[in-house]
This record gives sequence, C-alpha cells and structure tokens, in this order.
Amino acid sequence: MDVKETLNPILETFDPITLEEMKSVQMMNRTDTKYVVGLSSIVRLLNLAVTDYRVQEVDTETLIGYRTVYYDTTDQAMYIAHHNKRSTREKIRLRTYVSSGLTFFEIKNKNNHGRTDKKRIKIEIENHDFLQAEETRTFLKKHALYPPEALTPQLENAFHRITLVNRGMTERLTIDTGLQFHNLLNNAHRSLEGIAIIELKRDGRTPSPMYDQLIKMHIHTSGFSKYCIGYALTDPGIKQNLFKERIRHILKLNSKELS
Repeated sequence: MDVKETLNPILETFDPITLEEMKSVQMMNRTDTKYVVGLSSIVRLLNLAVTDYRVQEVDTETLIGYRTVYYDTTDQAMYIAHHNKRSTREKIRLRTYVSSGLTFFEIKNKNNHGRTDKKRIKIEIENHDFLQAEETRTFLKKHALYPPEALTPQLENAFHRITLVNRGMTERLTIDTGLQFHNLLNNAHRSLEGIAIIELKRDGRTPSPMYDQLIKMHIHTSGFSKYCIGYALTDPGIKQNLFKERIRHILKLNSKELS
C-alpha cells in the first residue's frame, strides 16, 4: 500500500486547519493515549472522522514529513531506563520538519507522577557541531539529566504525520505512518510500513468521536516509543526482554498489512 496514494484522497475531503489556528487548542487537563493499528484501519477511521475533525495543513500538505535523531549515552542509559520502566526517564532528540526545514533540539523528561515536560531550542541544520555550541551546552546543563560530553547520536527515524483536531478544539489526534529506522552505530535499517501509531490527546474526559470508534473497532491502547522499538528492531543484542511481546505483535500486524 502506497501511503500517500491511499490517504491523500481521503485527507482532501477534510476541512483544513492552519498552524496559527492550532495554537488555540489549549488542553490544560490533557490525557494522552497511544494505539498501534494497521493501515487498513487508518483508512476506515479517517473516513469516519471527516465530519467531526479538521486536518492540519502546512504549505498545502497534510502528510507532514518528520526526521528525528535520538541521542543517548554509550551504554544506552536512556533506552535502558525506559525498558526497565523507571518512573523518571528522559529522551534527547534532534527533530526536523522536512517540508519547512525547521530543526529543534528537544529534551523530554517524564517524572514519577507520569507528567511529561518538553523543552526545545531551534538549531541551524548546517551546524553539525551544535552539541559543542555554548547555547546547546547551556540548554543541556539546565534541563537534561546527562552532560553534553556523554551524548552521541544513536538512532535515526523518519515518518509522515497526520494531525486531526476536533471541531470543538478540545482534542488533537496524530497518526504516524511509514516508519523507518536507521541505527547509527551498526548501520542497520528496519521499516514498519504496514502500521500506524495513533496518539489521542484530549482535554480530560471530553467526549471523543475517535475514542468511541476505536472502542467499536476493538482497538486497544498500546505503548509505543519510536526510540525504544526502533533501537530494539535494529540491535537484537540490546536488552529487550520486556519489549518482546509488543515487538512480536507489531511485526505480526505489519506483515499481515503488507501481505
């Protein structure tokens, strides 16, 4: 299934929403829920969502390209913390929005209360030594658990994202498709072209047409870290016992969708 050829005609039937309008989507008591589904389910969900949701449009595009490089320590401390389900953990990444060329260096911290806090600074993409820049080092020292000299690029991924917003502006939904992973240490490549990752972000318990449809389709919540799953898929030797069942399900679904 060609993702763009399949999904673009459906997305064209949605009313668009601009980035400027998106700024008004304020969710102070937000709940985030993730789902892993096959692309065939995405087609069905989008067709059902067209009356209740608008699609984010950037320069006439609704399938927005993302590219991300994740940083970690030489002993993969951040990966291991996530694998071992530590309540406090961190991700450090360089994210590029392909269509605009904008790049941000981001730190995501999750505390023992389950709250996620993200900080970021803009980076000039041509500056390959940005980790050595004073601004970056100051940023890391202020917000990160790990010092700049401990970090190296470990994993790269690429995907396309659809963002839907409900008409009441109380809910945001992202759908990531065409996942590709490149391990920067061993040069291994893996892809998950047959699945999509849905993340539903809504204001408290506000009614959600998409949430109701997911229940009707018997699609259950499923955690999915692009960094951890991508790393586990591209490095069989890394600790991944607690991910094995999830990876088995993901690969089975991916294979079924592509057959």
